Amino acid sequence: MSERNIEFGWFIPTTGDGPYIGVPPERETTMDYMVQVAQAAERAGYSFALIPTGGDCLDAWVVGSWIAGHTRTLKPLVAMRPGLMAPVIAARMAATLDRVSQGRALVNVVTGHYPADLKASGDSLHENHDERYARTREFLDVVKGVWDDSAAPQPDGFHYKGRYYEIDGGRCLPAPVQQPGPPLYFGGSSPAGKRAAAETADVYLMWTEPLDWIKGQIAEMEALLDELKAADGTRRQLRYGIRAQLVVRETEEEAWAAAWHILSKADQELVAAREKLHARTDATNQKRQMELFEASRDQDFVIGPNLWSGLSAIRGGGAVAFVGTPEQASDRILEFIDAGVGSFILSGYPHLEEAERTGRLLLPLLREKLAARGIEL
Repeated sequence: MSERNIEFGWFIPTTGDGPYIGVPPERETTMDYMVQVAQAAERAGYSFALIPTGGDCLDAWVVGSWIAGHTRTLKPLVAMRPGLMAPVIAARMAATLDRVSQGRALVNVVTGHYPADLKASGDSLHENHDERYARTREFLDVVKGVWDDSAAPQPDGFHYKGRYYEIDGGRCLPAPVQQPGPPLYFGGSSPAGKRAAAETADVYLMWTEPLDWIKGQIAEMEALLDELKAADGTRRQLRYGIRAQLVVRETEEEAWAAAWHILSKADQELVAAREKLHARTDATNQKRQMELFEASRDQDFVIGPNLWSGLSAIRGGGAVAFVGTPEQASDRILEFIDAGVGSFILSGYPHLEEAERTGRLLLPLLREKLAARGIEL
């Protein structure tokens, strides 16, 4: 079998859920409901679930721990936020989650967000984009340092002195189950973000864009990895992932009708307000999403075969959707796999029913097509 590591993850809606966006959610964010979504994703065949962070989301660590306790194989992907968490404490939290879940913890390194949200959360670098990534590199030096020390504890612990962090005798015991530690997922499309990811990450995450754009980003990352090798002789291995929405139906007509249905109750004043909000971000990936949205207005927001940007005005983050039949959606996903993508974080509205639907219609077909290529999920 191929050594390609292909994985499909789902999403836990921690701000409420329902069939529409742009209106108050119909379903409350309760632990019972989030467990239902997680268990449906697990039954469907998804191997992990992203727990979002920031804004009005419930705390990702609390939710991730709860979900880990109510599933058997699903891996919670939870957020470390440099500047809002102390690195040794963050390392201990991840190691604890990894222990209690028997090696299922995944870590999403979130450096930025909207400056206003960062300021409201107490981040002193809320207006300094590139310095946040410099701090993130130090933060992850410490996290990895105490994880390494936990595997072979030194008598006086872990020591570190940088611009942002100084650690004297740091400890993280017991050690995480996964060695050298839980995998680090890392997003950031700016030059500073890409370089930090190349230096530290296990999986580089992108928001879904046209295939050529994704190929370009992967090429940039590979060039950075080559630069790092030239500097220190070590060639880091990096996997690539995308965040996308799914609207999969038996016919293409049904799929497009379902996609537009998600927006059918959105208030236009809210749409305009959200567009202005997204325009104020200093996050390069969000700017790229809005560039796609604006450029595709005259094409009903179609940005490529079975790729739709219609949700981007209201929903921040990875809003581009695969829209089509199971055959079409699986073929598009395979094109991204051929381009080098191995990790897919997917979701749909509402998340419970769409986890079940895609588990029935899409994942078995993907599994079959990948098996024909010698790739086992």
